Amino acid sequence: MNRTMQRWSDRPRKRGGVAGKAVHRRIVRGGAALFLAVATTSGCRSGDAQELRESGPSVVRTEAVIEEDLVFPIRATGTVGPRDEVSLGFKVGGVIERVLVDEGWEVKAGQPLAQLELGEIDAAVTRARSAAAKADRDLERAKRLYADSVVALAQLQDAETAAEVARADLDAASFNRRYAVITAPAAGVILSRAGEPGELVSSGTEVLVLGSRARGTVVRVGLPDRDVLRVARGNRAKLVFDALAGRVFEGTVSEIGGAAQPGTGTYTVEISVREGGELAAGLVGSAEIEPQHGMRAALVPIEAVLEADGDAGTVFVLSAGGDRAERRRIRLARLDGDRVAVVAGLRAGERVVTDGAAYLDDGAKVRVVQ
Repeated sequence: MNRTMQRWSDRPRKRGGVAGKAVHRRIVRGGAALFLAVATTSGCRSGDAQELRESGPSVVRTEAVIEEDLVFPIRATGTVGPRDEVSLGFKVGGVIERVLVDEGWEVKAGQPLAQLELGEIDAAVTRARSAAAKADRDLERAKRLYADSVVALAQLQDAETAAEVARADLDAASFNRRYAVITAPAAGVILSRAGEPGELVSSGTEVLVLGSRARGTVVRVGLPDRDVLRVARGNRAKLVFDALAGRVFEGTVSEIGGAAQPGTGTYTVEISVREGGELAAGLVGSAEIEPQHGMRAALVPIEAVLEADGDAGTVFVLSAGGDRAERRRIRLARLDGDRVAVVAGLRAGERVVTDGAAYLDDGAKVRVVQ
């Protein structure tokens, strides 16, 4: 009997135990999705199948369904980046005088990155400084006059308040002056540049994005809801990159998005990369995450699956009386060696038709041979 099927794993699998009773936990090395195409051209080892159908029950072979706890690795593709990405802008609005860095540049902590034109800002600082100086002089004069009983206590208190307000205005102007220059808060790499000299920007407008490796390097992948529910922080992962053929990096799931991305419907998962300092930002890699918890699945031989499309397939199950074949729709998960993991549609102990299924109809009479 000919069968064709696309497989996701070349890992050899040892078959053993009693069918229907062997239940154990193990790791299944498989791909991210299962796409099967099963084509059967012969149902029996000898004789003409049409003659068998006309003369009596179809001759078939069956095998019991085995149920196991399976832990399927989750595969996804993502990009490398610093764990921390900081959006940088100016505290006050103004005209950009210069941008000192470009995308991809490595920078050090405290390094100047961009600056506004300072004429108007420096003028505001000068006005605030002069006002503070005048307020201090007025306060000193009020203190002397109060000591000579020339002014009332209320006038002295008004002078003290005016001096405090003037000093606060000077502090605010000096603060704005300090943040009219963008400096790198940490060592890292410039991920994007959105501002250009001569451009008028408002307060808080993003001018640069800095990627900081102070807390390490991560690979960000997008997982659908059915996979993100199986992932937890601390799960181990293996990472490979086409640009670094032959090398495998170890990683750990460090962050899991709390909501799906509006555009894709996937959840962003960050994988911290051990010794990932050499990986360039934007590098594309493949991740294989090993979740801590698996799922209960029924295992059937590949030969039993017919009309498979995506994660849906069909098998014939032996009836309770053992003399008829019943068509059954099933939901597929992964390949496990020469067996298929089924997550819906079958129970442990049921017997599926392996040889002869191609010529059966739902409810057809069958005779089981070993």
